[in-house]
Amino acid sequence: MGQGLSLNVCGLTKAFLFEFVQQTLVNGKIGKQQNKIRNNNLSQVYAVGANPASNGRPAQIILVVIYFNHVLTEYDARSKKVKSIRHVVLLPLLALIANCTVNDPIHKVELLIYNTNLIDVQNGKVYPDQYLAIDEGRIVGRGEVENMRYQATQTVNGQGGYVMPGLWDMHVHFGGGEDLIEDNKALLGLYLAHGVTTVRDAAADLSDTVLAWRAQIANGELTGPRIFTSGPKLEGKDSIWPGDLEVETVAEMHAAMDKLDAMQVDYIKITDSAMTPELYLQAVKEVKSRGYNISGHIPFELSVTDVSDAGLDAIEHMSYLLKAAAKNEEEISERVASGELSYRSALPIITRHVDKQTALSKYKVLAKNDTAVVPTMIGSQIIAYLDEEDHLQDQFLQYLGQGLIDTYEWRVERAGKDDAEAIRARKQQFQVSASLLPWLQQSGVRIIAGTDAGFLNSYIYPGLSLHQELQIYVESGLSPLQAIQSAVLSGPAFLNRQADYGSLYVGKVADILLLTQNPLEDIRHTRRISGVVAQGRYFNQNDLQELLDKAETYASSTRGN
Repeated sequence: MGQGLSLNVCGLTKAFLFEFVQQTLVNGKIGKQQNKIRNNNLSQVYAVGANPASNGRPAQIILVVIYFNHVLTEYDARSKKVKSIRHVVLLPLLALIANCTVNDPIHKVELLIYNTNLIDVQNGKVYPDQYLAIDEGRIVGRGEVENMRYQATQTVNGQGGYVMPGLWDMHVHFGGGEDLIEDNKALLGLYLAHGVTTVRDAAADLSDTVLAWRAQIANGELTGPRIFTSGPKLEGKDSIWPGDLEVETVAEMHAAMDKLDAMQVDYIKITDSAMTPELYLQAVKEVKSRGYNISGHIPFELSVTDVSDAGLDAIEHMSYLLKAAAKNEEEISERVASGELSYRSALPIITRHVDKQTALSKYKVLAKNDTAVVPTMIGSQIIAYLDEEDHLQDQFLQYLGQGLIDTYEWRVERAGKDDAEAIRARKQQFQVSASLLPWLQQSGVRIIAGTDAGFLNSYIYPGLSLHQELQIYVESGLSPLQAIQSAVLSGPAFLNRQADYGSLYVGKVADILLLTQNPLEDIRHTRRISGVVAQGRYFNQNDLQELLDKAETYASSTRGN
């Protein structure tokens, strides 16, 4: 408490002193000649005070002392008022402030990053020549380098590059059964190597393992991105997806939620492959009553406004927003409910009937209800253009275990059966879906960046795919800042974790991305990574390359050669 009081007094004294310079000597009535002296001396004061080598304060204070002595001595003979101020007020203040300067503390921290341009993702402002002081995994200081008063165990010169919060991929999967646990574990380093410091696991069949990884990463026992997870998701009986909690009655639904409570999941996910629309809506309301946020797929028999009004916090995948934009959505819902149409057969019809005014009216309901959207556009793009791109030659495959690569086959084989008309339709569906992104932004719907990376989802590569996702957003009409916000601000907002994440303010968790170029000018610059801070550790380019090398070595061991 004593030290805090001392620092407070020093700060107030300095503030008073410079206010006195401005108000009494600059705006006062001491005379034109003094103003001339004042201007010459103050220019020296601030020139020397701005010298980073002096840490600003000592040189500035010394010159102010000299300046006051010079001016007040000159006017002593002419003004008893000035003399009294000098003896009674100013000289004691100068003595106190000099003492403050001598005792201005040097704080010890674990990591200090300086010589950077700091990006405020909330408003797009860039602050030049900044430092960040980090201790015990949190930001404890930031500001201009000239005011830097820290001694660090590790110091990083940002070389005039850019710093921003680490990226979040809010839709990934870890799965494929126990035989693929190690294949999935090897993905963790790939996320960090690409600047993704947080992922949201969107359910599969390795929930217990993922929960264990979540704890190990949080405790510093495992290197990887911070994990938030839904655990197993809610589904109907005979779900097509592995690892689900299958429910058919309200009683089973409550039992499933009790299990998720016990697992201490971060949110709840729900899908629709086998769940009735009635039970789906009941489940959403029950999840909300238990205090969880919920995201998911939507039964095609329901409209997006139905589920938004029921309390769904986020819609996974753009196909549901495409349906909402169709003038004939109600008709489509009825034909799906009757069995006349399936999800896949309905999509081409929906795509042909998209209408801007219809879309905006539905999207504004989502915005009013704070229902967000996770577009996962990169997967749609890959499948849409699979006939044009040979992903078997992708360099990134060298980092993936063979077992995980093998899970890609089912989507590839299904797409391979499409005839020319089906290929044209899937490309049109992707293009129209992408064109809806600016309408969502215009309507005030929060867009959350997510990729669907992981097992089953062909060629959506962990880490890299998030950068590709953001590029699609910009190519579709969002600004680079809006795209970045979707990967920095929207995730914490969904999980109610804004107090810890989303900016580089003091007190925030130090998940940091260091870049060589400004991503606000070109979204592709998010890939120009010079370093990453995660888990209280700084990863330089060599460290990031080691993460890639480790993944490649593991993947090579699974090839059998």
